[in-house]
Parts: sequence; C-alpha cells; structure tokens
Amino acid sequence: MLVFILSKMDIETGKLGHRRRIGILPIEGFAILAYASLADPMRAANLLAGQTLYEVVNISEGAAVQQSSGAAVVTPQARVGDDLELDYLFVVAGGDPTAYDNKAVTAWLARMARKGVVLGGVSGGPIILAQAGLMGGRRMTVHWEHAEALAEISPYLLLERTLYVIDRDRLTCAGGTAPMDLMHALITQHHGPGFARRVSDWFMHTEIRPSAGPQRAGLVERVGSNNPGILDAVEVMEANIAAPVALGRLAEGAGLSPRQLNRLFQDHLGRSCMRYYRELRLDKAQNLLRNSPLSLTEIALATGFASSSHFSKVYSAQFEQPPSAYR
Repeated sequence: MLVFILSKMDIETGKLGHRRRIGILPIEGFAILAYASLADPMRAANLLAGQTLYEVVNISEGAAVQQSSGAAVVTPQARVGDDLELDYLFVVAGGDPTAYDNKAVTAWLARMARKGVVLGGVSGGPIILAQAGLMGGRRMTVHWEHAEALAEISPYLLLERTLYVIDRDRLTCAGGTAPMDLMHALITQHHGPGFARRVSDWFMHTEIRPSAGPQRAGLVERVGSNNPGILDAVEVMEANIAAPVALGRLAEGAGLSPRQLNRLFQDHLGRSCMRYYRELRLDKAQNLLRNSPLSLTEIALATGFASSSHFSKVYSAQFEQPPSAYR
C-alpha cells in the first residue's frame, strides 16, 4: 500500500526550476509497479531538466517497507508523525487495504489535511483515505479489485470507475500503470505539455490515457470527434472538473491559440470551447444529483461552481429546471 499526500494542489503552469516536495507513504505489501509508475516520471523530469524539479521523500511507519513480491524494499527518509513541509503526499497500497487499521497513520493524514496538504491515494490507497473520513464530498476512484468492497463499506462515496480523479485537494488513482497518466497530467500543469510529453516519451508512454476513461478510443466515442486538438483539450477538462482552467490553458495543452481552439470546437461540435467545458461540468453535476446524497452546495463545489446560487442559475438555463426539481 502506498500513500501520497499533496499540499496546495498547484494547477497553474509553472516554470522549470520550481522545486516541489513529494511525499510517498508506501504501506507494507504495496505494488512496485504502482509505486514506480508514480515516482519514476518525477525522476525522469529531473534528469531531462538537468535540475531537481521534484524532491521525493519516502515515508514509513518506522522501518523499511517491503513490496508485494518481496523483491524490493523502500528505505524511508521520514517517519509518520513528522511535521513535514510537502507539496504533494501520495498513499499507495496493495493487498487488502480494507483490513488496514493504523490509527497513528490516519490521525497523521488528518493532521496533514488540516495543514492544507492535498491528499492522494494510489491503487488501494484511496480506501485508506476513505476509511479515515478524508474523502467526504470528493469524487474518487480506486483499483477495480477493491471497488465493490469499498462501495459496500461506504455506499455514499462518490466512486467512479476511471483511471484517476483530481478533485480539488484530493487525488486518487487506480494503480497499475495509471499513475503514469496521472503524473503526465500533473507535469503538464506544472511545466507545460511539451515537457510532459518528453517525460512520457522517456518511458515510451506515447498513448496518454484521459482521466475519465481507460483508453483514447473511449474519449473519441464520448466527444464525437477524433480531432487531436479537441481531444487534448477535453482531456484537460475532464481532469479539472472541480477546479476549471482558463481557455488559455486549454489551448496551450492542445498546442493551439485560444482562437484556433474555439474555431475547432465551433466547427466540429457546434459550440465554443468554454461552453462545452461548462456542459461537461453540468453533466457531471446532474450525475451527482442523481446518484449521491450531497447537498447542492457540495455538488456546486465538486463541479467547479463558486456557489449553489450560481450553480442553480447555470443548471436551470441548461436543463430548463432547477437542480432541486431534478433531484
């Protein structure tokens, strides 16, 4: 099991040279593939940049942590309970995370969350966050092996069967090779799409999968277009539902100017880029209205609207009825 904690999810495009501290808490029996898919892109980013962009700090409950096959261990540089200054902290877990019960770890995670650290879970790690009561009102995903058990334990969680979910101050990822797709999204946010592609190419990870689906073909089917610029923009949209990004950022991710991107959306999908983005968020909100017990305010925040009143106004304009009536 591997746990990562993130502080202050930074979604602005940064410049090379800004160093981020990434904490990783592996739990005994974690999967080495999930760990490597998360940590190695940061190592490659440092090598390609010729400087330390990501400082990885491995954390444990005390001793070195062994992975599931017993072939490798992770030697920690810090311990649970330390007062660490981190930008991100991820939890990675394998085995049966539903059986994990360490009150010292969950109390520390809660303390880090109160400190403003963004929490992330990989593979079975999201279950640890959920059992600690740290996923309330947040969309999340988990490895398919654990999805049914988690749904039974906590039926009111906003569980999605996707590769990864970024929802404000929480990151969750299904594990396996999916962390490479998550790290591509984060490196794109931090250092731009060109540098992120160089990092992914380093691992011959040329088919970047969107957060909301298992493969690009699924994205083509959902969007109704195979235009690369549109697909690149929609990938960024789907990864940023709770914290919408500006048109300029979407255009940068697609390698186009804002005017060119808008023209593509208008020509291929019959609406502007930002209107498509708003409708995507409203569709997600409608799904939450139908399938979750969240209040209107919680749903508004989870889908990137500033308040319940603003959300109700935009929702009513789109669906010709207020969200309360739909529910």
